[in-house]
Amino acid sequence: MTLGCSDVGAAPEALTALCRDCFTWQLPHGAGICDACGSPRLAHHPEIRGLSIAHIDCDAFYASVEKRDDPSIADKPLIVGGGRRGVVSTCCYIARLYGVHSAMPMYKALKACPDAVVLRPDMAKYAAVGREVRRLMTEVTPLIEPLSIDEAFLDLGGTERLHHAPPAETLARLLARISGQIAITASVGLSYNKFLAKIASDLDKPRGFSVIGKTEASSFLAGLPVTAIWGVGQSFHAKLRKDGLETIGDLQVRPEQDLVLRYGSIGTRLARFSHGQDDRNVTPESETKSISSETTFDIDMGDLESLRPILWRLCDLVSTRLKAGHIAGRVVTIKLKMPDFRQRTRRTSLNAPTQLADTLFRTALPLLERELGNHRFRLLGVSVSELADDVAADPPDLADPDAVKRKQVEHVVDELREKLGRGSIEKGRGFGHPIRQQSPPSRPKIDDN
Repeated sequence: MTLGCSDVGAAPEALTALCRDCFTWQLPHGAGICDACGSPRLAHHPEIRGLSIAHIDCDAFYASVEKRDDPSIADKPLIVGGGRRGVVSTCCYIARLYGVHSAMPMYKALKACPDAVVLRPDMAKYAAVGREVRRLMTEVTPLIEPLSIDEAFLDLGGTERLHHAPPAETLARLLARISGQIAITASVGLSYNKFLAKIASDLDKPRGFSVIGKTEASSFLAGLPVTAIWGVGQSFHAKLRKDGLETIGDLQVRPEQDLVLRYGSIGTRLARFSHGQDDRNVTPESETKSISSETTFDIDMGDLESLRPILWRLCDLVSTRLKAGHIAGRVVTIKLKMPDFRQRTRRTSLNAPTQLADTLFRTALPLLERELGNHRFRLLGVSVSELADDVAADPPDLADPDAVKRKQVEHVVDELREKLGRGSIEKGRGFGHPIRQQSPPSRPKIDDN
């Protein structure tokens, strides 16, 4: 480990300030700049060397990827979303100065920032970049729990011997690699449990490095709103407010048994999280349960002629993701959302798992047709579940002798797209309204960083 130039001879445990640019450790001092390189980016905390649970979150991920790929918009306000009926998936920090934020209706966002560049989400591209970030994470620790394509918990406990550095330094070096190799930035929250690490990562974005230790956890949490606790959504927040519980500090003075009696099992979480207690482990990524894609229309639709090409393109996207993951599924589900936001789902099971767009389309189309009539819809989605390895996918079917030929044709199309690009070849059934992709391959999330 490298010591700061003014700290030669100091005990390692006393070196509680880390330069995030040159990675030297030094004694904290009032100057606030690195003794070795002069950088102002010092992370210092009395407990920093003993903390090992981290939450890493890429900064304005979708927007950062788009600006990386198109330098001409680097200094312009950017909104990733689309369609006046849609919402903002994310926006860059320049657009946020105008009041734009994630999940804001697009028409409001454009009213607030009329000069913004608007790009539709490219989920395939974002997922690919997310995999690059994940690969760098795996070189740090195998204990990674993804929350979405651009954020994850990491447990670096016991990695000091491997990396010859405390977890904080390893994390600082990881953020530097993400910036240098992938050309996007990320922020990290470091603490002694997942709840506090997640809160810490939002404290100093972008390019943040925030630490919450055991000593100040309760006092720090006391001033935060109860909505900072995972699971406290809009309706539950209203119930807590009605009971006079606005801040986490209000929860801290209530006995756990009283909170349990009033709110059930979530009362235990409220009591323990309010005091900075969280015994959940960082659990490596669980098996993906389903693959899906959906789109919101600019105008409500209810006729088969308009919906058929959209359904095909959604099936084609789901198929692409299944093939990329070398998986297949047996249950096909369509999701329909009505103008009043009521939702319908219809599903059917196949005799064998599939990953073919043609099979998905032929299965989903009758489900859609049965729902049409006097109804119109604002959203259509397709998903595949009961996933398995693709070894058993799409076996020959004696009752459908043309299935083998359709499978061969689809694989030829896939090979051409691999060589020439996805948009190089399309089936006629896909011509029509373009779709607005809204779901990544798994763990969908509105990018709000």
